[in-house]
Amino acid sequence: MSLLNEFTQLFMGLANWAAQLGYLGAFFMGFLSSFTLFLPTPAFALIFVMAAGGLNPIVLGVAAGLGSAVGELIGFGVGYGSRQLLVKKHKKDLNRIEKLFQKYKGWLVIFVFAATPLPFDLVGIFCGNVGYPFKKFMIPTVAGKIVKYLAIALAGFYGVQWFSSIFVIE
Repeated sequence: MSLLNEFTQLFMGLANWAAQLGYLGAFFMGFLSSFTLFLPTPAFALIFVMAAGGLNPIVLGVAAGLGSAVGELIGFGVGYGSRQLLVKKHKKDLNRIEKLFQKYKGWLVIFVFAATPLPFDLVGIFCGNVGYPFKKFMIPTVAGKIVKYLAIALAGFYGVQWFSSIFVIE
């Protein structure tokens, strides 16, 4: 069996499982998408399809966003755990970068990376590594992830309805 076929079967299995669990499945898919550092998952597509299937896009987006924010704790933890290793070698560089981060509104950087497809894992690892306060990390992370998944869920819910209304075959 080819790798593409295996991936397709895995994707379909996850989609069916998440759909059966509904909003809890959306939470888990959001978590899984952020838990896997630097590895893509089909969470965006699954949330889109689940919303197109009729689940409430607001609840769906919030559930997936909360799950994704919880999953980002892995990156923060990896950064925090490696803190001593990097501080010994690169203390001056880390201090300079941290000052720039604070100067340019660190919470806004976190929010923008969380709300867009930018590589948020780097931000989580960085924040953990420089000892960025946990609460100041989590609040914009949760807000950004909810915004991202709300946009995906609303696109699935209303976009498919709109597209179907234009191309109705009678």
